[in-house]
Amino acid sequence: MKTLRNVKIGESATVVKIHGEGAVKRRIMDMGITKGTAVYVRKVAPLGDPIEITVRGYELSVRKADADMVEVE
Repeated sequence: MKTLRNVKIGESATVVKIHGEGAVKRRIMDMGITKGTAVYVRKVAPLGDPIEITVRGYELSVRKADADMVEVE
């Protein structure tokens, strides 16, 4: 399973599924990361956390733990 955390800088991916449950899953979906959405990884912080992505035309920073819950292809 490839997750958003495994996508390299400068690559794009499409969201397949969001794992997790409850408030965490809802928060990820509220940020615009939903099934079928294209995401582009712009930057990764020096220590790897957070990851800056472009989704639906805006920049978003997500934690590594949250990025691990997003399955991509």
